[in-house]
Amino acid sequence: MKFLTNEVKIALVAIAGIVILFFGLQFLKGLTMFSSDNNYYARFADVSGLSASSPVYANGYKVGVVEGINYDYRNPENIVAVIGLDSKLNLPKGTTAEISSDLLGNVKLELKFGPNPVDFIGKGDTIIGGTQQGLMAKAGNMIPQVEKMLPKLDSILVSLNTLLADPAIKNSLHNVDQITSNLTTTTHELNQLSASLNLQMPQMLTKADGVLTNTEGFTRQLNDLNIASTMQKVDATMSNVEQMTASLNSNDGTLGLLMRDPGLYMNLNSTMRSADSLLIDLRQHPKRYVHFSIFGKKDK
Repeated sequence: MKFLTNEVKIALVAIAGIVILFFGLQFLKGLTMFSSDNNYYARFADVSGLSASSPVYANGYKVGVVEGINYDYRNPENIVAVIGLDSKLNLPKGTTAEISSDLLGNVKLELKFGPNPVDFIGKGDTIIGGTQQGLMAKAGNMIPQVEKMLPKLDSILVSLNTLLADPAIKNSLHNVDQITSNLTTTTHELNQLSASLNLQMPQMLTKADGVLTNTEGFTRQLNDLNIASTMQKVDATMSNVEQMTASLNSNDGTLGLLMRDPGLYMNLNSTMRSADSLLIDLRQHPKRYVHFSIFGKKDK
């Protein structure tokens, strides 16, 4: 009698399929049957969203998986999650585990390392767990504040509608359109002016270069002047002027006497009067002073 009958072969194939299906499901869940992970326990009061095969992260890197959750029916706030972590990872004392979720609803377990890098938690020990407030929870906490702001927003919208219904707004918009058109025209004129300046700029630069050249030549001539010698000549001239002024003010010189002696002035005045009288008498009686005769006879 053969052992490997058709029935036995079918049973073996079924068992192999069941085993493969089991390991496949474990693999899809992120669990490994023959891994060297170290097991730790995390105690929670609420494990909302957390389930077996949820990933475990440390500083954003996946270091393990949640292998199972044990619920204590006699103490509902004592829920223990079995965590399988990489054997290379050591947990410092004071490490905690927090349940977090993203906007898509994916739940994960975050490890927050303790401050002691020397003392480590032993394998199989229990750590404290908690729930991290996600973005959705923060948004939910903001709802009461948003509700308080709704009446103010309503009044603001009413004010905006009233303001927009004002005809002055339309007129202002029309004026803005005209101002924009004027600005466009001004910009076009400025562009033309800039183009004209660009064409004239080489000539202006050439003239400026000539002016700078003349200025440099004039400056060079000023530098070449002997300022010290010129100032010496000016000082000598001023000294001569002072000496001449002193001589005029002094009574020793002729010019000083002429300018300052009143007697000399009176004598000169008397002499001028005598000379004037002499000239008058000479015109009236010229024969007294000029004697002319053919026979040499003198008039008496």
